[in-house]
Amino acid sequence: IGETEYVLSAVPLGGYVKMAGMEDDEAAEALEGAAPPEEEVDPERTFDVKPLWARAWVISAGVIMNMIFAFLVFLGLLLGYGETQDATTRVLVTRPDSLSGIAAPLARVPSGARLEAVGDRAVKSWDEIQEALVLGPAGPTQLRFAGAPPVTVDLPAKREERAPILRALQPFHEPVIGTVAAGRPAAKAGIQPGDRILTAAGKPVRTWEDFEADIRSHAGQPLPVELQRGGQRVAVRLVPETEKELNAEMKRVPVGKIGVAQHVELIHRSIGPAEAVKRAAQQTWDGAAAIVDVLGRLVTGKESMRSLGGPLAIGQISGETARLGLGAFLSFMALFSINLAIFNLLPIPILDGGHLLFIAIEGIRGRPLSVEQRVRLSHVGMIFVVGLMVWAFTNDLLRFVFNI
Repeated sequence: IGETEYVLSAVPLGGYVKMAGMEDDEAAEALEGAAPPEEEVDPERTFDVKPLWARAWVISAGVIMNMIFAFLVFLGLLLGYGETQDATTRVLVTRPDSLSGIAAPLARVPSGARLEAVGDRAVKSWDEIQEALVLGPAGPTQLRFAGAPPVTVDLPAKREERAPILRALQPFHEPVIGTVAAGRPAAKAGIQPGDRILTAAGKPVRTWEDFEADIRSHAGQPLPVELQRGGQRVAVRLVPETEKELNAEMKRVPVGKIGVAQHVELIHRSIGPAEAVKRAAQQTWDGAAAIVDVLGRLVTGKESMRSLGGPLAIGQISGETARLGLGAFLSFMALFSINLAIFNLLPIPILDGGHLLFIAIEGIRGRPLSVEQRVRLSHVGMIFVVGLMVWAFTNDLLRFVFNI
């Protein structure tokens, strides 16, 4: 169209937008898969004669639009659906015997205690508890509970150093079934939404985490469960499906799954436009930060490359979120858009980040890299990206086809 070439592909590979002057060598044209221009273009209108800032702005447009799309989705969800919060203020202290440092005082909190206030702030939902712990003033802070002695924790000045406290305090949820997936072991065994789990494998179940642990440890093995439905006790027997997950040592281990989700009492509240804009921006930023963190963990080896997913994983997550409702599906699409933006910013030739790297080098050197150099680097980038895609697709095959 005009002096710009647009290419759409039948598969999500090879599509591009190419402006006149982006590459001026036949080798580069061949690399992009583009045909030679049918007519001459005014040299003053070509991409490569534009100022560095203008070229950087154009190259960044796709990434910027990905982020804007995510922001608008989050904004629309907040304005349309409002905010949903976990209504519980009962706390479950994880591994109280191993707590140390600033989280050590939490070992004295009884399981299921209802938290009423963090410092001077009364809390009425789990979101408010987390917000009070993250944004509250530094220093000794008293946590006041209903029917239990108060506990004082020392909140560090740096918010990221408060993570041990946030990890130690988890929401306490009763072992009540919220949703049951059709065709999965729970549905086949006759478990229904609203059922309260009383025992599993002959042991009392006090929390949802207890029930989840029993399921995970009985992969492929019969699991007797006793539950309460209305005023009756019902006994069922199910066999959890076996799935492979990465453990702390980055090894894939079998765990049991039965296709249920816990019942969570939710609080819905409307949000005004100003607060919605602020929260949508924060959600977009948090999503980008989380993806950057995962990339950093992959590079440093703290996250296994086996955790990378390809089109099959994306399709599975899309289907699961679609079944949860429009809001969940749109939230996933927003996060996927952020993922694309961050990936495109990686300084790899053929990606937008690679083009920005070339522009930065030109700004530092005072002259651009030669076309031959750019083509060679683009070949390297292409090999890297294709290799990454093959790796992700192989992970999909191992995970979904061979269950490895």
